[in-house]
Parts: sequence; structure tokens; C-alpha cells
Amino acid sequence: MTETQDSATATADVSLAGLSKDFTGAAGQLSILRNVDLSLNRGDALAVTGPSGSGKSTLLYIVGLLDELTGGTIEILGSNPTSMSESDLAKFRNEHLGFIFQDHHLLPQCTVLENVLIPLLAGKGVADADERRARELLTRVGLADRVTHRPAQLSGGERQRVAVCRALINQPEILLADEPTGNLDHATADAVGDLLLELSREQNVLLICVTHSTELAGRFPQHMELRDGRLEPVS
Repeated sequence: MTETQDSATATADVSLAGLSKDFTGAAGQLSILRNVDLSLNRGDALAVTGPSGSGKSTLLYIVGLLDELTGGTIEILGSNPTSMSESDLAKFRNEHLGFIFQDHHLLPQCTVLENVLIPLLAGKGVADADERRARELLTRVGLADRVTHRPAQLSGGERQRVAVCRALINQPEILLADEPTGNLDHATADAVGDLLLELSREQNVLLICVTHSTELAGRFPQHMELRDGRLEPVS
């Protein structure tokens, strides 16, 4: 166990204790996650690996408040999401969490700049300072000359970099990435992986990335594996 995982306290930005997730189907009950404990704070960067179907994405979606746990407890940024209404959950996600998926999910009819600003439309709206921040983020990822382009005019790696900027536009405390390099070639995947780790350090964001890539996971300061529903550190 790392020091961070040993010190599971109420002050942790992400705290899971005895978390479990079950699904009930035609064949009966299936346990996806079993007694998962996890404690992370801003500045931490954790990669989670495991076989297909091991529950990596399920774990990420529970932390991202997109799925519900079956048992145990969860605390995110000092709040208990199980006590929140759907509208409060949506507001909390938009204000505090950033998401990056394997598929970039950019809107094809919008420009690069507009895609980055989309999360703000669900909240406070877009101010001049927000547009400046969006342009700064796009410059940081090497897309200053692409702000008026549409997704179809970008490469796969460029689209994923736009998705990273979109995830960071609200200055989230927690950044969640689900197979962010899964659709990219090796060189582009390396570049996007480097970018995620660099930006998480610069922005002091808590980064959790689930991936099949052991190469990407090996570059994270913390690496854990899901097997048989249990989360264990990788030495």
C-alpha cells in the first residue's frame, strides 16, 4: 500500500471504503467490485489496469457519479453523493469533475473553441475570461492555430487534445480518463499520455485513468490493478 492509500481519512478528496457493485441478470447476481478501498487527494495520479470486464470503467463511473454503488461508502470532495438529488449531482459533476473518454465526443457542428467551452453552457455561462482560458489551454496543447476548425478537420490525436482541454475548462479538482489513448496510434498515445500527466501536475488535479495499456500505466506515480473485483497496488 502507498502512503496515500494507507491514510484514508475524511479529508481525502476521493475516499472509497468497502465499495461494492453488483449487477443482477438472467444468470443471477454478478459481483463486479468487491470491498474496494481507495483514498486520493489533489496532485495524485493513479492508473487502474485489469482485464476486460474487470470493472475498471464501472469504478471510474462510480467515482464520477455516473453510476451508483451497491454497498460501502463514497465521499467526493467532502460530500456524500448518495444523499444528493439528480439535479445536485449534475451540478456537482459539472463544477468539480472533468471527463475524458476513449471516444472524444466532440460536437461535429462546433468549432474547436466552442467544443472546449461547452461545459460552461450548463452552468454559469461563458464570460470573456473563460474564452481566454480556453484559448490558453488550446495553446498549451499545441492547437492555437486550430480554434476555428471543426472536428472533421483534425487528426485523432488533435481531437483527443481538444477533449482534454474541454475536461479542464471548468478547472475541476478531479480529472477522470476512461481509455483516453485507446483509439490512438502508439506515438500519439504517448503524446496524449504525457499531456495528461503534465497538465494534471500543472493544474494540481487529481487524475484517475483506467487503461488497458500497461505502458501508459507504468508512467503514472501510482498504479493499481482490478482483478476478481478487488483493487490492489502494482509493485
